[in-house]
Amino acid sequence: MAASGPLMYKTIGAAILVIIASVYAANKPLLVAGILFISTYIIYNKVTHFHKIQEGLQVAKNGDYDYKIRLEGKGEFRRLSEDINEITSGLKSAVESEVRSEKLKTELITNVSHDIKTPLTSIISYVDLLKREGLDSNNAPKYLDVLERKSNRLKNLTEDLFEAAKATSGSIEPKFERVHINSLIEQLLGELDEKIHESNLIFKVSATNEKVYAMADGRLLSRVMENLLSNIFKYTLKGSRVYIEISEDENNVSISFKNISAGELNIPVNELMERFKRGDESRSSEGSGLGLAIAKSLMEVQEGLLELSIDGDLFKAEIRLSKF
Repeated sequence: MAASGPLMYKTIGAAILVIIASVYAANKPLLVAGILFISTYIIYNKVTHFHKIQEGLQVAKNGDYDYKIRLEGKGEFRRLSEDINEITSGLKSAVESEVRSEKLKTELITNVSHDIKTPLTSIISYVDLLKREGLDSNNAPKYLDVLERKSNRLKNLTEDLFEAAKATSGSIEPKFERVHINSLIEQLLGELDEKIHESNLIFKVSATNEKVYAMADGRLLSRVMENLLSNIFKYTLKGSRVYIEISEDENNVSISFKNISAGELNIPVNELMERFKRGDESRSSEGSGLGLAIAKSLMEVQEGLLELSIDGDLFKAEIRLSKF
């Protein structure tokens, strides 16, 4: 009866050992030489791989995180080299992020200094003029008007700085509720009716449904939209149309704001939500450069998303939230 299962494997194993023993007895010098050759080859490969890994680590140690260790075949050294390559890629990203962060900190300090210094200088100058000419002078009403505008500018900048710090520190606790998006936008535009009239902009609102609900913090979402609308009032081409579109799918609600820029958008879209970044690099506008950065942070607090896109002079901001 033929052997089966474990017994069959034992029989085959025993037969192989007998054959190896016979070959070894008949060709001992040749077999020894073959074993030595194979062993030497394996050891040589291991040593070569080890040296390549050593070399890669030394290159990474010297700061070149683009260098990749290339090993043929499989085995523990190949896996080790792949792990090291992933670590160096992570280090490269971390270093680039840190360099970028330091650059942004420097820009932020420079821009904050500029934005605070400008209204302060005006306030000091016009106070000095009032002191010299007196409150009864013909120019006094004009000077007081400038002082009021510059004081409000300074107040708004301070409030924006405070809110930006709160939004990014994680100290804001959202109060989620069922928010009727259509009504919220209608209410915001109603409150801004006078400003819309002054801006000479035509607002067009469209929705896929009359009742679109999202899971959000109504107060924070209102601030996000106010910041986006404020951005529209500052930078949109006068007399052009502004499109607000409300849509929904099975899981999400989207609100998009589209407008034509009055000036050339000469800044990468990924930089527009950085603090103190503006579409006009001359910093000639009255904006603090914090509106979009605050809006982005407030959307993250609500577990939502704010995305920007630029197509020529067309600027688009899109909010996405979970559907209620």
